[in-house]
Amino acid sequence: MEKKQGFFSALKEEVVRGFSPSRSRPNSPARARSPMASLLRRKKNNHCNYGGAYVAQPDPLIARSGSLRPVGEALAPLMEGPDPDCGEVGDSKRAGSGLGQWVKGQLSRTPSVASMSYKRSDLRMLLGVMGAPLAPVHVSSTDPLPHLSIKDTPIETSSAQYILQQYTAASGGQKLQNSIRNAYAMGKLKMVSCEYETATRTVKNRNGSRGLESGGFVLWQMNPDMWYVELAVGGSKVHAGCNGKLVWRHTPWLGAHTAKGPVRPLRRALQGLDPRTTASMFADARCIGEKKINGEDCFILKLCTDPQTLKARSEGAAEIIRHVLFGYFSQKTGLLVQMEDSHLTRIQSTGGDAVYWETTINSYLDDYRSVEGIMIAHSGRSVVTLFRFGEVAMSHTKTKMEEAWTIEEVAFNIPGLSIDCFIPPGDLRSASISETCELPQDERGKSAIALAAHRAKVAALGKAQDSGADSMIWRTEV
Repeated sequence: MEKKQGFFSALKEEVVRGFSPSRSRPNSPARARSPMASLLRRKKNNHCNYGGAYVAQPDPLIARSGSLRPVGEALAPLMEGPDPDCGEVGDSKRAGSGLGQWVKGQLSRTPSVASMSYKRSDLRMLLGVMGAPLAPVHVSSTDPLPHLSIKDTPIETSSAQYILQQYTAASGGQKLQNSIRNAYAMGKLKMVSCEYETATRTVKNRNGSRGLESGGFVLWQMNPDMWYVELAVGGSKVHAGCNGKLVWRHTPWLGAHTAKGPVRPLRRALQGLDPRTTASMFADARCIGEKKINGEDCFILKLCTDPQTLKARSEGAAEIIRHVLFGYFSQKTGLLVQMEDSHLTRIQSTGGDAVYWETTINSYLDDYRSVEGIMIAHSGRSVVTLFRFGEVAMSHTKTKMEEAWTIEEVAFNIPGLSIDCFIPPGDLRSASISETCELPQDERGKSAIALAAHRAKVAALGKAQDSGADSMIWRTEV
């Protein structure tokens, strides 16, 4: 009988040699060799016989992830340079080897000179705003949910607690979720900037293929509060991670830097991939009503960021006024079907008028499927709106972007994944970058007031880089 291919046999090429967090930061300490690579070399030599009691998982990959990929088809890695271990874990250079090889092709793609500056500016905005945003507040996946209480508790609070208990039960149950020590997910995505509006004109991207950027991402999580994401889109790559004590990010235009404020979860993990952290995020929320989402009745939970966290995330001339998160939970299934968060930033220029930026991200979650008993959303889309306005009339701008994603692979409790895989980069800057999240300024159409406010913001934050070649300057929030 032909032996079926196990999960790690199918995954070892793209995960260990390309997408593993331990391979993407060569300057970090304790990274002479990949711990995951060592693990899988042991697996190859010992046939996963840990003490003679563990037998290689015979289930095909399709059963674990819900993917429609044929059993045995592995994905090639996304590599940043020559792979010194390519001869030890198998040949991944064959044609059509899946998402990793396709994303690698995206990284090696060279756009035409005429469109390079425009595409680079658009891509910065897409990756900066939608690549790796964080949740509003600090929560820990190990925090227990509040005990359902009715006595001396406002009805809005007790209703929210009940809704979260239903959500936890619908997602697989608290006992099963507490048994998860780490998790892995990989997916494809498409991003596009679809609309730009000023006080006098509106420009829409009527050609869906123009400006469309395709790519992929991989996400690793581990208790307590550690995560790492790598996202490659349109020839650029963004890394972000958390070792439980600090959050860092690496972009091609700003390098490696830490986030200002408390440690927070990755928002992408809340988009149907981590129900336990999602429930903890809404633990202090209030139920504010009901709403129909795609014809389905939903409860609305609202979470407001506390003033202390807002102050910790603000710096200098940039003040974060509010950050609100809404969760829409289906009354029929109990699952999260939509998540919306909006934060408002005020930037005060020296001797000038204040400029306000409101960033709103609406995410719609779909195609829930069970993965090892946990309900995971395998597809979704996000609509992002950046709205800039000031104290001067007719000076507002609005930019609209969209992202669609699908989840290809999901797995839990991966043997051998350790804290070494979440070590920050060795060239990490000591100073953190403040909140002002990749806010764009279009040099081609901005007024003198907007230009002065932008220059004042850049001078106050002192973190702008790589502005010579592009017509837009972006700030980064992680």
